[in-house]
Amino acid sequence: MLLEGSCHCGAVRFRHQSSTPQPYMHCYCSICRKTAGGGGYAINLSGDATTHEVEGAGHVSVYQALKGGAERHFCKTCGTALWVWDSRWPELIHAFASAVDTSLPKPPEVAHIMLGSAALWVDVPDGPNDIKFDDYPDASIEEWHKARSLTSD
Repeated sequence: MLLEGSCHCGAVRFRHQSSTPQPYMHCYCSICRKTAGGGGYAINLSGDATTHEVEGAGHVSVYQALKGGAERHFCKTCGTALWVWDSRWPELIHAFASAVDTSLPKPPEVAHIMLGSAALWVDVPDGPNDIKFDDYPDASIEEWHKARSLTSD
C-alpha cells in the first residue's frame, strides 16, 4: 500500500510503500509522548525505506533520540513529527500515523506499549480489543500483521 503524508504547513510531503498499514500500536514512551504529542502516545507504521521519497527535504530536521539511536524526522517549519528511521533496521521507515494522509484501515485491536513510561494523566483504554504491554510487545509490527492476515502488498 502506498502511504503518502505531509506536515501541517505543507512544506514537506513524503511517500513510501508499506505492507503493514494498520495503525494499531500506540506507544506511550516519553520520547513519543514528548516529541509527537497526541493523547500521550504516538502511532508508527512500518514501511519500506528503499521506496521512501521526500519533497521539501530542506524543511526536514532530525532529532537524535537520547536512547536507542532512532532518528526522528520532523518539519522544522511547523514541527510536525513525520517519520522515524533507525540504523539498527535500515530497511525500514516508520511514518507517524498522524502525518499520513492516505486513508488507513482501522485495526481490529490496539496494542498499548511502553505503559511503564505512560504519564499518570493518560487514560489507557481497557476494552476487549485493547492489549497492553509495560515494555515492547513480543511481536514486531510485521509479525503482528502477518499473524492476523493483514499484510498488504
